[in-house]
Amino acid sequence: MKIHLHRVDDAFHMQATDEQGHIVDIDSSPQQGGKGNGVRPMHLLIMGLGGCTAIDVIMILKKQRQDIHDFHITIEAEREKNKEPALWEKAHIQFTFTGQIDPGKAERAVELSMQKYCSVAETLRRGGTHISWEVQVKAPSSLSQSTTHP
Repeated sequence: MKIHLHRVDDAFHMQATDEQGHIVDIDSSPQQGGKGNGVRPMHLLIMGLGGCTAIDVIMILKKQRQDIHDFHITIEAEREKNKEPALWEKAHIQFTFTGQIDPGKAERAVELSMQKYCSVAETLRRGGTHISWEVQVKAPSSLSQSTTHP
């Protein structure tokens, strides 16, 4: 893998480009001298966590012939306080599915991703991040079932 970063302005705005030409804008917050024109680098890690586990979960559920009408993830994460560097201390992921999905299969797909397949989750865990999650499955008629994992 090869990533190229190019400085865009006279502060911290950078554009990162991967080998396929995909571009991500990265910047610092205005409080730290940036202009807020992109995602902060530490936030990219949490976005990567969401993307990594989403891909795993969708692949697993598709193989199980589950009918996913809608899927989204919300992640709440906290960094260490008063430390430099300030690592991610904890992250809680809420997986929400809508469709004809067996709740047990959704739960198992998330568990496999979070504990076996998602490299980003493992990278964060090795850095000391406590990762928890919950799964909510909504039928198209909006009936729902949810479970939480510490």
